[in-house]
Amino acid sequence: MTQAEKEQENGKEKDKERDKEKEKEQQRGVKRPIAPAAIPETLQEQIQSNFIIVVHPGSRTLRIGRATDTLPVTVPHVIARRHKQSGQPRFEDAWLLREGLNKPESNEQRQNGLKMVDQAIWSKKMSNGVRRTPVSAEQARAYNCQIRPAILDSSSRVKWTNTSHHPPYIVGEEALYVNPSDCYNIHWPLARGQLNIHSGSGGSLTAVLADLETIWSYIIQKHLEIPLKDLKYYRCILLVPDIYNRQHVKEIVNMLLLNMGFSAIIVHQESVCATFGSGLSSACVVDVGDQKTSICCVEDGVSHRNSRLCLAYGGSDVTRTFFWLLQRAGFPYRDCQLTSRLDCQLLQHLKETFCHLDQDISGLQDHEFQTRFPEAPAFLYQIRLGDEKLQAPMGLFYPTTFGIVGQKMTVLQHRSQGDSEDPHDEQYLLTTQNKQDQSSKSAADRKAVCRPGGCLEGEMSCQGRMGEMSDMPRGCGSGVGASVGGGGDMELGPAQGECLIGAGDVEEPLSTHLSRKTAIISQFESKALGLDKAILHSIDCCASDETKRKMYSSILVVGGGLMFHGAQKFLLHRIINKMPPSFRRLVDNVEVITRTKDMDPRLISWKGGAVLACLDTTQEMWIHQREWQRFGVRMLRERAAFV
Repeated sequence: MTQAEKEQENGKEKDKERDKEKEKEQQRGVKRPIAPAAIPETLQEQIQSNFIIVVHPGSRTLRIGRATDTLPVTVPHVIARRHKQSGQPRFEDAWLLREGLNKPESNEQRQNGLKMVDQAIWSKKMSNGVRRTPVSAEQARAYNCQIRPAILDSSSRVKWTNTSHHPPYIVGEEALYVNPSDCYNIHWPLARGQLNIHSGSGGSLTAVLADLETIWSYIIQKHLEIPLKDLKYYRCILLVPDIYNRQHVKEIVNMLLLNMGFSAIIVHQESVCATFGSGLSSACVVDVGDQKTSICCVEDGVSHRNSRLCLAYGGSDVTRTFFWLLQRAGFPYRDCQLTSRLDCQLLQHLKETFCHLDQDISGLQDHEFQTRFPEAPAFLYQIRLGDEKLQAPMGLFYPTTFGIVGQKMTVLQHRSQGDSEDPHDEQYLLTTQNKQDQSSKSAADRKAVCRPGGCLEGEMSCQGRMGEMSDMPRGCGSGVGASVGGGGDMELGPAQGECLIGAGDVEEPLSTHLSRKTAIISQFESKALGLDKAILHSIDCCASDETKRKMYSSILVVGGGLMFHGAQKFLLHRIINKMPPSFRRLVDNVEVITRTKDMDPRLISWKGGAVLACLDTTQEMWIHQREWQRFGVRMLRERAAFV
């Protein structure tokens, strides 16, 4: 027998022995290790950025484009849907109007807010050291009431959108110019950063998601020139608010992967993407949008959960307040109505053109503006304005000026209520903590009760029973707290925020404990914080002094709601004046950044999403369509870069 034949025989004998061992193991019930799942081929391929679409949905504007595009496609986030039956009542989502404006206290609150604004304007000296001379609305009114418009052209050259071919829906700019007499409902699918779910026509979750899918599909086909059947070759990066509704995010991801057919998706927060887009490693991100203002401290690509705040006001509230001030000053365009889409567009334009935050600009000044509406001549109006141009944007710092009564004005990050599809979420982890740890904490609590002094007892019950107080509004020891008061400001400092809830009898039932916690949070959320106070509160909630120092030295303002001349200098002055004295010594340089790299602040978050697409570290964050079909919302918990 040759050497080769011997080796062949030995190999056969070894195979037989292995087979016998397997049979014996199966008989004994021994489990063999499961082979690791093969990595999908799509992961092994080099992902091309031009096959990644970045979607940044806003309450008023949608920004969408390939990750390789210099600028995204920017369109009004609106859809007009044709009535299914003739004679159906017409419905239109409000643009500048909102709940809480027509309460009996609204006008009084507005006037009180305006008094505070006027006091703030007068108290700050101009750069030449002289105080501003207040200009009353009556001085401008006397002139404006005499103004009559001049006809520029007999035809405005603006036309209503052609609906003669009865399209089932119209999207974007064209939807704004649908004639009110046509049989179409107008819907804005997002409001204040969340899905616009309401009791009116088209306000159900299904209807809102259908509107989103229709708008996004239309823009992808028309502007990006990608057929919907080819989306299986594309991936999507979706930007969501810092304080998000987990159920809403789940439904949108479901729509993108299963309905529209994207092959994979990454979900990330707007604030973190804003730091990527601006090239900053750490920043306190202040995103002033059209309907909401969100503030969050981001450090090395991680959003600090405790620091997240969402204020339920934005640029549209400034626009509405500017209209109220214009009326006080005798606005010469007397047919202007907040219920008209085209008038709202005009007011938005006037705010962006005239308003500022430069206190060196004072006195009465003459301006002019044009109106161009369908089926009407083009008119030219003269208008004289004084402090109105400064008073309106200062409403962001004195939100009582907006006159909103009985609405939740400050939103904090709450724990998710859980999802039936994801039983092993953080609720599960909290309720299945190690029993030994719990018993040791209970023993420590009992010892604390026996000791003299009640403060320790309150602290122990706060820590032992509640675990993590991350969803409480709190000041973190620098003495700023959060102003939650109306007339008499109430400060929510460390005592109220952290240990007031835990103080008292250790044997208090958990349900009572939670209800007291909920009451304090509700009280905090019902008050409107000014933008500067909200920034200070957010920074104050960071864990360490070193992190706070980083945030004070890098306050990044994004979004289109604070794009006023002089805004950077104005905000910087207010932050420095109100920051805790202890930090004035520690922080070398407080910096407010409003135009990083000379980029449009409205596009920074989208640009950050495009940067995210190019990073090697994001490869493990992709959720693939097959994974979503199999595991559902659990994939968000496993793959998202935030809790």
